[in-house]
Amino acid sequence: MQDPQSLYTWDPDGLPAADALNTRDSAGLTMLYHFEGYIDAGDTGDQIVERLLDGLPRQTVARFDADRLIDYRARRPLLTFERDRWTAYDTPKLELYLVRDATAAPFLLLAGPEPDVEWERFAAAVRQIVERLGVRLSVNFHGIPMGVPHTRPVGITPHGNRVDLVPGHGGLFEEAQVPGSAEALVEFRLAQAGHDVLGVAAHVPHYLARSPYPDAALTVLEAVTAATGLVLPGVAHALRSEAHRTQAEIERQLGQGDEELVALVQGLEHQYDAAAGGETRGNLVAEATPLPSAEELAGEFERFLAEREGNDG
Repeated sequence: MQDPQSLYTWDPDGLPAADALNTRDSAGLTMLYHFEGYIDAGDTGDQIVERLLDGLPRQTVARFDADRLIDYRARRPLLTFERDRWTAYDTPKLELYLVRDATAAPFLLLAGPEPDVEWERFAAAVRQIVERLGVRLSVNFHGIPMGVPHTRPVGITPHGNRVDLVPGHGGLFEEAQVPGSAEALVEFRLAQAGHDVLGVAAHVPHYLARSPYPDAALTVLEAVTAATGLVLPGVAHALRSEAHRTQAEIERQLGQGDEELVALVQGLEHQYDAAAGGETRGNLVAEATPLPSAEELAGEFERFLAEREGNDG
């Protein structure tokens, strides 16, 4: 393997700022990471990253070489044409940021498009960054499509070697094989190297998986802040407001009488309530969702990917 350092460059201002936080007396930084382009049902991770970058002070610490990692023909960046010339280019950016939460506590955020190639070298590069900056915990997050109704609490599945940071939520099954991702490989390699890592996957109703679902993003954010101690009330408030609007719009569409959709939701509610042992939203716990088989989950992943690729082509 070629030197992973060649995949990224340190920012001359951001690196000293991050280095200054890596002292013998510090507990170490938390690093959040999420990459666009793979399974992220309900845009769960994308919504969180967007609001973190829009609403909090940040500076770039490192930049990855998009020309090396991104297949532009598979995901064509946008160019703007005005009258008779090109005037702007939406440059793909995969960057590491130093961010401050509402109390000015620092944390790292690695975000951008998922690498299309050189996953092993990319994972090794992330490990280099984790070790150089003294990261104590790496956290990733996303949504997965599930056979659950939107009228019940969003369930989550924690994974990694620090699932103890998200108590009360167990695994769905013993084993499953699903299509891989750079995000998952980074988690796997960091854990192999002895670094603490936590993943949080939200269960998104499969019939809403291709649209933004703020309820899932809010649930994941709450789990992440509880696990890390980060204080992000502005992000939570924005997602909560969006969640209220989204739920109202879903109910409006159901009220218009789409019989197939109404029957689907009612069937999922009965299945959920039978598994949870309850009948109302208020007395259900998020982790008590119906348990799919490993084959069902893998099939749902495959269908979700096929739909995305079909619409993107």
